[in-house]
Amino acid sequence: MNDGRPVVAPVAVVDARAVYRRLFQYAKPHWKMFAIGALGAALFAATNGGMLWFIKEFLNQSFVEKNPGVLLFAPVAIVVLFVVRSGGDYISSYFPGYVGRQVVKQLRAELFAKYMHLPVGYYDRTSTGEMMSRLTYNIEMLADAATTSLVNLAKDSLSFVISVGALFWLNWRLASIIILLAPPLSWLLRRINQLFRRYSARIQASMGDITRVTKEGLDGQRVIKAFNAQGYEIRAFEEVNERNRRSFMRLIGTKSAGNPVVQVVASLGLAVVLYFAVRQVIQGDVLIGDFVTFLLAIITASQSLRSVTNGLGPVQQGIAAGAGIFDILDMPNEPQGGGRRLQHSHGEVEFRDVHFEYAADKGVVLHGINVKVQPRTTLAIVGKSGSGKSTLVSLLPRFYDPQQGSVLLDGVDLREYALADLRNQVSIVSQDVVLFNDTIRNNIIFGMPNVTEEAVLEAARAAYVLEFTQDLPDGLDTNVGDRGTNLSGGQKQRVAIARALLKNAPILVLDEATSALDTESERRVQEALEILKRDRTTLVIAHRLSTVEHADRIIVMHEGQIVESGTHAELLAGNGQYAALHQLSFAT
Repeated sequence: MNDGRPVVAPVAVVDARAVYRRLFQYAKPHWKMFAIGALGAALFAATNGGMLWFIKEFLNQSFVEKNPGVLLFAPVAIVVLFVVRSGGDYISSYFPGYVGRQVVKQLRAELFAKYMHLPVGYYDRTSTGEMMSRLTYNIEMLADAATTSLVNLAKDSLSFVISVGALFWLNWRLASIIILLAPPLSWLLRRINQLFRRYSARIQASMGDITRVTKEGLDGQRVIKAFNAQGYEIRAFEEVNERNRRSFMRLIGTKSAGNPVVQVVASLGLAVVLYFAVRQVIQGDVLIGDFVTFLLAIITASQSLRSVTNGLGPVQQGIAAGAGIFDILDMPNEPQGGGRRLQHSHGEVEFRDVHFEYAADKGVVLHGINVKVQPRTTLAIVGKSGSGKSTLVSLLPRFYDPQQGSVLLDGVDLREYALADLRNQVSIVSQDVVLFNDTIRNNIIFGMPNVTEEAVLEAARAAYVLEFTQDLPDGLDTNVGDRGTNLSGGQKQRVAIARALLKNAPILVLDEATSALDTESERRVQEALEILKRDRTTLVIAHRLSTVEHADRIIVMHEGQIVESGTHAELLAGNGQYAALHQLSFAT
């Protein structure tokens, strides 16, 4: 099924060493805890050698030497070995786990902070689900690769080395045959690593799609139900879910095939070693304890090699995840502007020969916009959908910068101001009000933690928020719910207006602020907006022309250009596009 949803992009080549070098910087502050975990892994691996030594001595002393001291030695030795082994197992699990959670916390904090500072354009081309998947699933994979998986891989590798070392200790001539296995095993492990990394990257991309489709389905459940579109969303989820399953099966297939292939190759060399070892036993050249220990060392080496192969998967998953996360962390933040400070603007706004496009393949959105707004006046921007109205006002707080021309505030190019100072001069109230899952009070004081209670109450009163909160049990401390679902549309708008009033910025942007409200709600919100507009430079985007009739100036936009400009009366008298829109508006 192809419904226009994004498909998994080709997997980029990943520099595993670079990822690990950078990842170790996050674990470095906790190196003592990590070292303890590594010591535990070494203890655990060392007990493999201890067990082989114990079995050799036990069998030879018991069945060959008939030494009665074994009765005391054996029980004590076996308990000591298993206590050390258990302690090493605990230490190698707990301490790397501690480091891993520290790395997860720091990486999540840095990635979330990066999200907060990325340009708006990044959000235009990246789904929220993909970003959430990186913050949750991918970081878990990355941190695990840096700590627990790495220690386990080191533990299994050390166990393999000790087992092979025991073979050389018992019979170096026979064990030398194992060296012949090094080239094919090395090639196999390298190839398995490449496949693990490739399929892990695809899995992480498909997890982003699953998160995206899930979020769309949950956020849009009312629309889905209203249009009986449950089947469509279920099919969309099935598509990304199946893609995720296929990617996982490729990873599982690689892991499942990797172990047997490695084991078969290893068994060829071990079989040759075992053949000659049995010959020596038959000829009486080897003691029974030495032979059994040699046999167990072969089995232990084989098991350790299997564990090493299994451990490569999580490590390569982490490398693939780390490449994507570090790519985002390395992205440039949105420009922070120049060094010019701005305490309080006079409110003079000018768009001078502004041209803008979101992307080259989407065409130019604004063409040579020239308009000047005097301080403490209202400019209304009207036009059909897609004419560039919202794009134009988005340039004012520098959500975007024009490719050509400039936007000026008090006669100065916006890019010369410090970005934080510039945005302090602008308040925005839009149709799609964003409220956070917090109290009404905290949504009003959002981003302004040092305001007084009197100021909050005054803003709430002026925006007619107190009018409905006085009937709520917790008043301003009532929780608004997820995305403000506990409030009506008009109530959410009034909270947004109270927030803008409290900010007390000299420039106000109203983007279709009342278009989705019923008549009664619009009346109350409009009253609040009139208070908000006092002594401010206001840019109003309006669908209902009745709300902008008293604006000081009205511009009409069409296909990214200003085609008409004047007062309400002048534009009606001109009998152009504004007059047509006005007639259409009142005809409905």
